[in-house]
Amino acid sequence: MRMKRRLWIALLLGGLPAAQVSADVYKFVDKKGHVYYTDRPPHSGYRLIATTRVSGRLGSPAPAYQEASSGRASAPVAFRSGTLARNREMLAPLIAEAAERYDLDPLLLHAMIQAESAYNSEAVSGKGAVGLMQLMPDTAARYGVRDRTDPVENVYGGARYLRDLIGMFNDVSLAVAAYNAGENNIIKYGNRVPPFPETQDYLNRVIEYYNRLN
Repeated sequence: MRMKRRLWIALLLGGLPAAQVSADVYKFVDKKGHVYYTDRPPHSGYRLIATTRVSGRLGSPAPAYQEASSGRASAPVAFRSGTLARNREMLAPLIAEAAERYDLDPLLLHAMIQAESAYNSEAVSGKGAVGLMQLMPDTAARYGVRDRTDPVENVYGGARYLRDLIGMFNDVSLAVAAYNAGENNIIKYGNRVPPFPETQDYLNRVIEYYNRLN
């Protein structure tokens, strides 16, 4: 049976059998503005921000990681006519198919698409990323995406890329960060979320949208 990766649940190594487990994610901001996430808060200053259930291997808890505080990101450059809710409803079957094909949590794809483009297939960023999952030209070419504004090509290409990142880092949160910052930057900073305000804000927004969908 395929394993559905839920956001903020690290894919833990170990020999224990697969099982349904629950996990809480807590957040703490220190006096210097540094932000910490963990599933086992060491003191009462941590605030619960997410509760998920996931099929996965039981093992050691995921370690807390640190990130610097950041401001809000700007909205997508372009918007199609119609409401976000209407576009989300229209795209839901496509997103579900891509998630099933690449063994991903469909809610994670929804959260990322909302953060990337607000469900606008014609969104264009200032850096040249295009479409629902904001594919850059090199990424699109790598995954055979010819028309980045085509919803099917874009979502399938973005889902394949995310799936490869999860396989590379064995950690969903790092995969999401790598989707924004690039895998080389994750490696450069020792397999941790890099100290880029844009990436940290993106990660926070994906958390927020994912929680709303649960």
